[in-house]
Amino acid sequence: MSRLLFFGCTALLLASCEGNKSEQHAAPPPPDVGVSIVQQKSVPIYGNWVASLDGYVTANIQPQVSGYLIRQNYSEGSYVRKGDLLFEIDPRPFKAALEQAQGQLAQARGQLGQAQAQLGLAQLNVKRDTPLAQAHAIAQSQLDTDIQSQRQNEALIHAGQAAIEAAQASVATAQLNLGFTKVRSLVDGIAGIAATQIGNLVSQSSVLTTVSQVNPIKVYFSISEQEYMSLADKIKTGAPGSDLLRVKNPVPLQLTLANGTIYQHSGRILFADRSVDPRTGTIRIVGAFANPGNILRPGQFGRITALTSLQQNALVVPQRAVSELQGRYQIAVVGPDNKIGIRTVQVGDKVDEMWVIQSGVQPGDRVVSEGSSKVRDGEKVTPQQDNLTAVSPYSQGESK
Repeated sequence: MSRLLFFGCTALLLASCEGNKSEQHAAPPPPDVGVSIVQQKSVPIYGNWVASLDGYVTANIQPQVSGYLIRQNYSEGSYVRKGDLLFEIDPRPFKAALEQAQGQLAQARGQLGQAQAQLGLAQLNVKRDTPLAQAHAIAQSQLDTDIQSQRQNEALIHAGQAAIEAAQASVATAQLNLGFTKVRSLVDGIAGIAATQIGNLVSQSSVLTTVSQVNPIKVYFSISEQEYMSLADKIKTGAPGSDLLRVKNPVPLQLTLANGTIYQHSGRILFADRSVDPRTGTIRIVGAFANPGNILRPGQFGRITALTSLQQNALVVPQRAVSELQGRYQIAVVGPDNKIGIRTVQVGDKVDEMWVIQSGVQPGDRVVSEGSSKVRDGEKVTPQQDNLTAVSPYSQGESK
């Protein structure tokens, strides 16, 4: 009886050990992964370009006469108006030139008066001697001399009139040059730092300062030739987003500043440049932004964002669901049996946190958006719904 009990306990102990071993070698449960549904919707496509700012009008202030700079009449960095006095050049040489021109004008007028008097005398002689010569009371040569003297004086009068006109032009030029010694602003705007100092000899090629009109302010950015042709084709067809290059009804431009903030005012397109730069394959676009308070300044950089198209029935997935391997893009799709299928896809534009997929998935497919790096093709998983917010059709590009 004791022997039977011993064998029974031994059998139970062996069965228990075998059970523990089978539990230790049991397959682990399928891993949990977050999945998102492939959505089909109309998606706005935005362009982003690096932009630089410049004055709406930028005028280099240069003197129109040469001379020594004697005075600066503005505060650097201040707002000036068109016609405000900025610099003064020593006027004394120009005053002397004006007085000399005025003296030459007076001399020319005196010479003209003398010629007119001589002409009057010659005309009297011709009038008196004509009947006498006809009556043979005087020699014909005397009348001929009188007529010749009259013609010479008429020529002197014409020369005197021309001399007066030349002298008047010299006076006007001297007055202009004297006026040019006062260098004035050509536009309303912000006056920059003076490029020369008091006492320097300046000429017509010298840049004294620069004045820029900054409200509104211009923005320059370049788009590729391919982008330009695509936008031009959309203008012909009237497709959504085709207003980007329309001057009359352009889409708003959004400016992101260097510190990452979005500028509060929206901009508009002014025009596209006349040609494509053959060195870069891009065409320059010029826009404008309101700039109250002159906060934006020439030389700043930023990024321009604008709606370029509206893609109908686009398939979108979260960006984190797409992985790149040696230039190929892949997505892990969860099948009806919860098994992973790795698919190669063709990607399109990125919009917010989503990515447009041009081929490789279908609407309603479940794609792994969390944990895609730890799954393999054919592996079974436990899908968990990923609560990623769907893309908003107009979540960027709106003016604020």
